[in-house]
Amino acid sequence: MRENKNMSESPSQAGKEIPAKKQKLSSDENSNPDLSGDENDDAVSVESGTNAERPDTPTNTANAPGRKSWGKGKWKSKKCRYSFKCVNSLREDHGQPLFGVQFNWHSKEGDPLVFATVGSNRVTLYECHSQGEIRLLQSYVDADADENFYTCAWTYDTNTSHPLLAVAGSRGIIRVKFTRLLCGYIQQHSTSTCLEMFKGHYVGHGNAINELKFHPRDPNLLLSVSKDHALRLWNIQTDTLVAIFGGVEGHRDEVLSADFDLLGEKIMSCGMDHSLKLWRINSERMQKAIRGSYEYNPSKTNRPFVSQKIHFPDFSTRDIHRNYVDCWLQLKLSYFLQCDIWYMRFSMDFWQKMLALGNQVGKLYVWDLEVEDPHKAKCITLTLPKCTSAIRQTSFSRDSSILIAVCDDASIWRWDRQR
Repeated sequence: MRENKNMSESPSQAGKEIPAKKQKLSSDENSNPDLSGDENDDAVSVESGTNAERPDTPTNTANAPGRKSWGKGKWKSKKCRYSFKCVNSLREDHGQPLFGVQFNWHSKEGDPLVFATVGSNRVTLYECHSQGEIRLLQSYVDADADENFYTCAWTYDTNTSHPLLAVAGSRGIIRVKFTRLLCGYIQQHSTSTCLEMFKGHYVGHGNAINELKFHPRDPNLLLSVSKDHALRLWNIQTDTLVAIFGGVEGHRDEVLSADFDLLGEKIMSCGMDHSLKLWRINSERMQKAIRGSYEYNPSKTNRPFVSQKIHFPDFSTRDIHRNYVDCWLQLKLSYFLQCDIWYMRFSMDFWQKMLALGNQVGKLYVWDLEVEDPHKAKCITLTLPKCTSAIRQTSFSRDSSILIAVCDDASIWRWDRQR
């Protein structure tokens, strides 16, 4: 597990302390017997201010500078209007940390709620049903046993509207897979062929890929960030590399996370160098490059597509964070939440009204963001006695009715929102 005091290790080393007891997952083993019957009532939602048992962490020191506005009991008198109940859990049989989870937000109304998890050299798709059921749809195992997937992102094919899933990890290779069979007639196909339908794979990064994000308005534009200190923007429709962000004034260390703004005009990136960097993609230069990537046809020319090299961000600062930034809010929240290990990601719901973040001891925090003053944000703590492993990432379903959390012990926890 990567810790603040030793940031040279790779995420693939994060899961060395794995419980010996493993629960093998199959398509008909949807429920965790530990959550059946009355024991399910142990899953509780409590206000964050009532949590008195919070041991000190490296970021939780009484004399830490710049902490005057952030202290214990910040949300003590605030009552969150949201409530969740844990209705199911399961554990993938590889026993390695699950680093990523994402719901498919591109499905049509009435379609099943499908989410993907990544960990070890495996990508697994699940479907959420009523009464808390989690149904295994498909599992893809990479041929390279040394691959360790860290991240995944959903989009759709603009010609067929079929869902696409992009995954990447320690080998620095992006794989984009068709998943249309999973949403219709999966039972008619064998597991050996359903997911072995690649739209493409993209090689260019010189090291592990930590994050993938699709453009909010153009489903063909894929952003990747890497341990090689650079960001890359790809067009998956024409299989072209549009631009590389990095170099002279780029990140000086591993890039951990990045995302687009809601309009898709800018990219914000962050990483091990403590910095935040803003890159504009609505400039004339970048817009011309994006248009050119759509017009490029390798069958009509022998020349490769000319990718843009963007060496200078439009804004950069190291004045906000005093340490690595692996998710934009992580360091401020770590003061409260025992998040002093890195590569832990928060998530927001589709309408950006809720934010969820897990910590290193299996507690899950959900904030109500519908407030004018961020300091008045309301929070609940979701706890379960059997969930004690680090929660690496969370994901909301598009309708915000389900929250999924994935952990270092390969476990998956389903929390349903109570109406």
